[in-house]
Amino acid sequence: MIKLALAAFLALATPSIASDVIGRASVIDGDTIDIQGTRIRFDGIDAPESHQKCFDATGSAYRCGKVSADALDAFLAESRPVSCQRTGKDRDRIVAVCKRADGTDVNRWLVTSGYAIDWPKYSKGRYAAEQRRAEAAGAGIWAGTFERPCVVRGSRCD
Repeated sequence: MIKLALAAFLALATPSIASDVIGRASVIDGDTIDIQGTRIRFDGIDAPESHQKCFDATGSAYRCGKVSADALDAFLAESRPVSCQRTGKDRDRIVAVCKRADGTDVNRWLVTSGYAIDWPKYSKGRYAAEQRRAEAAGAGIWAGTFERPCVVRGSRCD
């Protein structure tokens, strides 16, 4: 009886990995948002770092991390609130797949629009087709050249 009561208490007291976080999102950077004090990193993708420079088709440098974050902010503002399905945890953030109120997958949109790349290490290729289309279309960062965000951070990409 005590074991059953303890299990019930822990189930209620411990947030479930599968529970949603829903609310108005504040953009931290191109792959991280905050909803009511909860930091959320988008699962399976990697966006340019805030300070990262990329080069457009003419070879001119621009702050692609800022462009990515600004595009995400405008995209999320079109359909609120955002709902994020937890898939795991990363340091002080949860990792999630997020959707706008209209059902559009935010993670997928970022890759399709060229504001982020598929990160096979975590996505297992879930966004590979979208990345190929973005690259072929010269969308976002694919219009020029860039370093993978993991390289810019100085971390391992594999």
